[in-house]
Amino acid sequence: MLLLIVIAFWLSLAMAAAWTIQRVTGLSGWIDTIWSFAVGVGGIIAVLFSDGDFDRRVAVLVIVAAWALRLGSHIGSRTRGSGEDPRYAKFIEEWGESAAWRLFFFLQIQALAAFILVLAVYMAAANDTPFPRILDLVGILIAVLALAGEAISDLQLSRFRKTPQARTEVCETGFWRYSRHPNYFFEWMFWCCWFLFAASPSIVSWLSLLAPLLMYWLLVHVSGIPPLEDHMLRSRGQKFRALQRRVNAFFPGPRRQDIHPEGELK
Repeated sequence: MLLLIVIAFWLSLAMAAAWTIQRVTGLSGWIDTIWSFAVGVGGIIAVLFSDGDFDRRVAVLVIVAAWALRLGSHIGSRTRGSGEDPRYAKFIEEWGESAAWRLFFFLQIQALAAFILVLAVYMAAANDTPFPRILDLVGILIAVLALAGEAISDLQLSRFRKTPQARTEVCETGFWRYSRHPNYFFEWMFWCCWFLFAASPSIVSWLSLLAPLLMYWLLVHVSGIPPLEDHMLRSRGQKFRALQRRVNAFFPGPRRQDIHPEGELK
């Protein structure tokens, strides 16, 4: 219990620091950078001070550290070379004069969300069932595919943004041809692995399912797709509306224009 309290305090403090940096720099991208590293550090603390099977703890440590380093460094690099994050910019614009304190409160909610994610990592690390099981191997496979998929998605988008077409067009290359937000899909997929690591006869292990459920809700309904697509509709207009009609928002799937009326693929 004390360990979880320490982790909760760390996450709250980290997001308070993120708020301070945003107010000083005016760049909200640093918020997600700090959040990613804060979750990673919280996960590492959870692993180091848990008492589960040693080999599983090593696997969990490597996976959560790889996730935090990749995502945090990617967002940080992107923030250094760009302006304000359009999602946060929209929130701040809507909040008006109360933006400062409402952003602080919003980031503390993000700290709570981060705690739920770290709790899943802790449940995985605290599992004392001998490693590896079939579930563990499947969990490792899901984690590797998710990390690779998100990295490739980010690379594809980064390359597109460097082309002249990026000023007026919408990215439809690689994974972006089959999902409007493949990076979000792979991010959600990554958090699905923790239940497999944590699964045990104890019903408490089912708490690890909160991580993918929360991540799906946040990405699809709250701070992921909705504000980003609102920005894309304002900046790309009908071109993005056309993309919405033919490409799934989240789960990858066949493009609607590539399907005959009879339902068969071309």
